[in-house]
Amino acid sequence: MFRQTKKRVTSRRNFSEADGVSGSVILGSTSEGEKKLYDTIYSSKLSFYELPPQGEITLDQFEIWAIDRLKILLEIESCVSRNKTMKEIEVIIKPHLAKLMPFNTDKFEDRKKDYYSHFILRLCFCRSNELREKFVRAETLLFKIRFNMLTSNDQTKFVQSLNLPSLQFISDEEKRDLSQQLYQTISSQLQFQLNLSDENQRQSYFKQEKFIKLPFENVIELVGTRQVFLKGGYAYLPQFQQLNLISGEFSTRLAHELGTTYRNLPHLNEDDRLMPILHHLSSGYTISDFEQGEFDKQDGDINAKTVYSTEISQNYPLCAKNLLKGLKSSHHLRYNGRQQLSFFLKGIGLSADEAMKFWTDAFTSNGGHLSVDKFNKEYRYSFRHNYGLEGTRINYKPWDCRTILSKPRPARGEFHGCPYRDWNAETLSLELNAMKLTKTQVTSVLDSCHRTEYTVACTQVFEYTHGSSRKVDDQTHITHPNLYFERSRQLQKEAKQHSV
Repeated sequence: MFRQTKKRVTSRRNFSEADGVSGSVILGSTSEGEKKLYDTIYSSKLSFYELPPQGEITLDQFEIWAIDRLKILLEIESCVSRNKTMKEIEVIIKPHLAKLMPFNTDKFEDRKKDYYSHFILRLCFCRSNELREKFVRAETLLFKIRFNMLTSNDQTKFVQSLNLPSLQFISDEEKRDLSQQLYQTISSQLQFQLNLSDENQRQSYFKQEKFIKLPFENVIELVGTRQVFLKGGYAYLPQFQQLNLISGEFSTRLAHELGTTYRNLPHLNEDDRLMPILHHLSSGYTISDFEQGEFDKQDGDINAKTVYSTEISQNYPLCAKNLLKGLKSSHHLRYNGRQQLSFFLKGIGLSADEAMKFWTDAFTSNGGHLSVDKFNKEYRYSFRHNYGLEGTRINYKPWDCRTILSKPRPARGEFHGCPYRDWNAETLSLELNAMKLTKTQVTSVLDSCHRTEYTVACTQVFEYTHGSSRKVDDQTHITHPNLYFERSRQLQKEAKQHSV
């Protein structure tokens, strides 16, 4: 797909002269100058990404690094859509950072990956106001999470490296003159934000705390909630709240740089290696994952008879429940419905032999319109093919949410697809009420559907139906029906063990 001959390489432009569009991306290399650059940029382990990256990376690195960062940003966006608090978001995102993009290290490759991936995604998401706003919001939250993961010494070192005119600390004399007002302003914050319940602890912390003096409009969101002391048009910001100021500066600069990148984007149009990757990444900027999990675990409890059992079926996502309900009522499913349900049941552990029993019984017994001979003649091969037992013998995987949403919407008499996309608000509300969601929760799910965030809606339903009675350890976004089932089944088994 990407031609990398020497002739093509020498004929290409170097985009380093364009602000926000830089770097030759053909052959991976590392120079001493490049190492020194990243040592300077990451002297405090965080960066405002002010300088364009230098050096060369491979096309594989270009795409893989961008996808890894995008996974983290998508998870952050999902958390925001699900109204997670900042602390909850940090708990969810930290494992992703450790796995995909460790930053609190001194490894050169980790720093290079972080820096390049940020600039690559700038190229992807500078193309419209909506994409720019989403990118700035997610990157700013990522910046806050990383800042909070630093030690206090690293935080101070980073702040000092910024050289922001607004980050000017007041003198000890001025602090003494305003000590009473400053302490009264932040005392409650010390108690509730930093968990300093003892008065002596708060007094001791206040004596050591430094304050920043800056125009009040720079922290207007803190002024409205009376979290800063005001005098003469200036706000006095305690150091432990400096992240609000720094993240605001980061957000403003990034928004400006995205605009600059967009203006320089036409320079890239002649490069046929990069544009397909960029289009793929930007078109994938929705709440969905880029990879499909492995769901080939065999569960001995799953067989042709237990598929409809109360114990098993209460773990099904709404799409699977709808398919099984349609199959039970009509004794038949059309092609897309058969494929979606067949792969889902395969993923939860229904073996090939048990699948033949299940589908034969579903199509032929209790009012079914087919004889066993006709079923074997018209459908048996297809179901065996899904298990890799016929034809090319491919081991097909269960459909993820992205695949399901890419299929045509169900017509009359069809049951495939995603209920959060395909059902009207009234029908979905009735179903959610039957699942014992509160009025507020139903409204929240419907709002997500209205915003076309269907996997967010599904994740919300999982949390509402599982999170109230027991702790859900894995709170990451659900982008696969079988992932929904596996988490629900695991919680169900844990609950049974605790009740014994």
